[in-house]
Amino acid sequence: MILTNRKESPVSTATLTSKGQITLPQAVRQALGVEAGDKIDFVAEADGGIRVVALRQDAKRLRGRFAGRTAAPVSVQAMAGAVQAEAAARRTPPALRKPVKARSR
Repeated sequence: MILTNRKESPVSTATLTSKGQITLPQAVRQALGVEAGDKIDFVAEADGGIRVVALRQDAKRLRGRFAGRTAAPVSVQAMAGAVQAEAAARRTPPALRKPVKARSR
């Protein structure tokens, strides 16, 4: 989302309080995917506008969210191997790539 001081059709309007605070309208909160307690950055753009960026939630809040979604735990070594294989595949021209066998579950 980009905010500027130019005349444009606003999606929503908020009023700045004497303390320099605003309440983000519901439509903006939903578009950004933020809720109470989330952090938001305001980033200056080269054209003079301000970009509003929702900072993603702390990874600790994701704990347990993926539990039970795999048939068996995956070791760190297996993950590292998969990352290395994918990186190597991306460096190989498509015409030279070997087909990858689908893993059985």
